Amino acid sequence: MAKFEENLTALETVVERLERGDLSLEDSVKLFEQGVALSAACKVELDAAEGKIQILLDRDGQKGATADVAVEDSPLLDEEDEE
Repeated sequence: MAKFEENLTALETVVERLERGDLSLEDSVKLFEQGVALSAACKVELDAAEGKIQILLDRDGQKGATADVAVEDSPLLDEEDEE
């Protein structure tokens, strides 16, 4: 899971740099592409974790059950909530 945290931190850095607005168009596009790739990598990791959790729940006899998972505060999550 360390790779997920690394990718998320890198994605947060990309977002911060883009939000500053001091980059050229070319640099902004390159950085945006990097952000999209990091976002996709994070999604793959999250989907894999969700699959593992579902397998554990199914194995534990709770087929179809859902579990509440605490998500630590993230600047990205906070920004989305404000919009």
